[in-house]
Amino acid sequence: MLKIEENKVVTFEYTLKNDNGDILDSSASHAPLVYIHGSGNIIPGLESELEGKQIGDKFEATIAPEDAYGIRYDELIQKIEREKLAHLDTIEVGMQLQAYDEEGMQILTIVEVSDKDVTLDGNHPLAGERLHFDVEVIGIRDATEEEAMFGLNTGQGGCGGGCSCGDDCCGC
Repeated sequence: MLKIEENKVVTFEYTLKNDNGDILDSSASHAPLVYIHGSGNIIPGLESELEGKQIGDKFEATIAPEDAYGIRYDELIQKIEREKLAHLDTIEVGMQLQAYDEEGMQILTIVEVSDKDVTLDGNHPLAGERLHFDVEVIGIRDATEEEAMFGLNTGQGGCGGGCSCGDDCCGC
């Protein structure tokens, strides 16, 4: 029987909860998650927990912030003048904006809006959170040569690779 290891395409069902037991995401509301093990498509702590598992395995995993989306950094929170966002039709708490810097694209979440200023948070929305997963492995297969080279953009079930939090299929 196949085990989860590097270059295996893995399909699993999951429910993600926070420390309060609130459901943050679940594959029940969309397709199961499909990823290539060892390619960095899911958070490191969950990938480690999946290592060696087989089809039919069910388990619970608690992932520390350092092995998920990292710790929160106060220096990633900044206020800007509201007029710098005058090109936007609406400015609301919870909106996410894309910004570019020397490290590439960054996602900023609006966390506060006043008449003069807008406060932006560059931390991942789940940074600093301990994550609790209920997981069931439902598929394992060898990655094709093309998948191993380019990821899961071949349309073979699930959401494919390259998901990020905010997508409906990411398991984050």
